[in-house]
Amino acid sequence: MNQTQKDTKLEDARLEPRHTAAERYAAHQQDIGALLDLIGEELRAHAEAAATKPSDWSAVGDLSHIRDALKDILVFVHRHDWSEVETSSFIEDHLEAMREPGKESRDPRQNSPSTRDHRPAP
Repeated sequence: MNQTQKDTKLEDARLEPRHTAAERYAAHQQDIGALLDLIGEELRAHAEAAATKPSDWSAVGDLSHIRDALKDILVFVHRHDWSEVETSSFIEDHLEAMREPGKESRDPRQNSPSTRDHRPAP
């Protein structure tokens, strides 16, 4: 097979969908679930290592970076028609509410507590 035939075969493979959108979506959902599980495992190992060096701020920096990356992902997948700033504000408020019992998450566009449960679906 010459290079032109190989290029044509590659192009045909790109043009012919091997899976439906629904199949690829489901596969990506599974991948994301597995990645989240792996993140949890790595964070547990990170916490164990950090516990052996309680005055080492580098572990705090690691978690700050991970937190920011996860927040960026959440801003990207958020289901509301809020701006990025509104979504980011909601996330920060929600995190604060989770740390303080009795405090509710607020819709950043309103002055009243949000009545919707914003925890991710299982």
